Amino acid sequence: MYIGLDLGTSGLKGILIDDAQRVLAEATAPLTVTRPAPGWSEQAPTDWVLAAEAVLGELAAYGLGSVRGIGLSGHMHGATLLDAANTVLRPCILWNDTRAHLEAAALDADPRFRAVTGNIVFPGFTAPKLVWVARHEPEIFEKVAKVLLPKDYLRLWLTGEHAGDMSDAAGTSWLDTGARGWSSGLLDATGMSLSQMPRLVEGSEVSGVLRPEIAARFGLPAGVVVAGGGGDNAASGIGVGVVKAGQAFVSLGTSGVLFAANDGYQPDPATAVHTFCHALPGTWHQMGVILAATDALNWFARLAGTAAAGLTADLGALRGPGSTRFLPYLGGERTPLNDAAVRGAFIGLDHATDQQAATRAVLEGVTFAIADCRDALAATGTRIDSLLAVGGGSRSDYWLAAIATALDTPVSLPVAGDFGGAFGAARLGMMAATGGGAELATPPEIARVIEPVAALVPAFAEGHARYRDARDAIRALA
Repeated sequence: MYIGLDLGTSGLKGILIDDAQRVLAEATAPLTVTRPAPGWSEQAPTDWVLAAEAVLGELAAYGLGSVRGIGLSGHMHGATLLDAANTVLRPCILWNDTRAHLEAAALDADPRFRAVTGNIVFPGFTAPKLVWVARHEPEIFEKVAKVLLPKDYLRLWLTGEHAGDMSDAAGTSWLDTGARGWSSGLLDATGMSLSQMPRLVEGSEVSGVLRPEIAARFGLPAGVVVAGGGGDNAASGIGVGVVKAGQAFVSLGTSGVLFAANDGYQPDPATAVHTFCHALPGTWHQMGVILAATDALNWFARLAGTAAAGLTADLGALRGPGSTRFLPYLGGERTPLNDAAVRGAFIGLDHATDQQAATRAVLEGVTFAIADCRDALAATGTRIDSLLAVGGGSRSDYWLAAIATALDTPVSLPVAGDFGGAFGAARLGMMAATGGGAELATPPEIARVIEPVAALVPAFAEGHARYRDARDAIRALA
């Protein structure tokens, strides 16, 4: 058996799988975020340990005596600061914390960062947060002996090891993403050193062995290995079997992600595409990220005074885009705009615009934002041959038909089940324990495929062009 632990922003999830990769048990523990100032977002690392204890305690009821490996996944970019005694120095600054936007802009202006990391330095990344701490909390900065990403603090608790993996480290702005190792030059540029970084292993490799006292407490055998694991999206890619060039998935959650695997390293920071190491050796992945997917539909549902599911239930067969357009930039946008200040809009409203028309416009707006991500990925040379859909928004057939038609690519829906970060982490734990590799990260069984509506492909291409025109006009007015 193998355990996967996925540290999310709102909760920690654990699953237990057998040798056939069937899910035997699962457990979750909630987590909260504190916001002590506008734009700040923090969590106490000790809360992660308490959540892990609760999850492992619940899984232990199933019996963990046959567990051989544990894999870890977690939200990326968080700055977990430890002193020489491994004491946490301050709450972890999370991925969605924007306090370091000035520091990020300054680092991004240094051409070395894009050249070495293959990415824009976004405010949520780890390196600018440490520059912020150095400027605003110098007494804490002086005590920093180790900087760990969130899931790697759980690894420290599990194994006593300071270790991380390349897929997660790629989101720090300190990794030479092509060489898959820390960049001493970028660390020096932010007042940091190699000694303050954890050692790196591949996501499918052994990072350490479970401490005997943890094993005894939860009924685990001696010698359980802990895999390197992965950042949340890389682990999700392992979970849905997106590990080879041409494979991709679209995630319709609160935010939206178009994730594509690559066999080589092909960055293009100007596109605002994230180019990161994947959780398997010799592989990379790219992501187009939009900040409001189901969040945009939920926003409109609140405005309309109804449930989001009710809005999409009676839309009928897919229609071509109407005159009403929606820009889903409710809190800025990542790919391809890299614009924290841009905001959303309805355009082309008229007397005929009713609730259904507005709902279709919202779905189309998110769809065209995903098409923007597809175009940004294509600009880097990344291809998409197959596309899976996951996340809450994938329950809407209308939305999936719109995406399939706008991208002119069939969209496959997995059978019911959890193929996210926790499942991917469990798979990585299995690889570390057995010496297995990509062959264990098979795609899930497909329940059905949503085909593009061929007759509407030209209409959606024209609608996407009008969307881009509206996007550019709104940005010009800002």
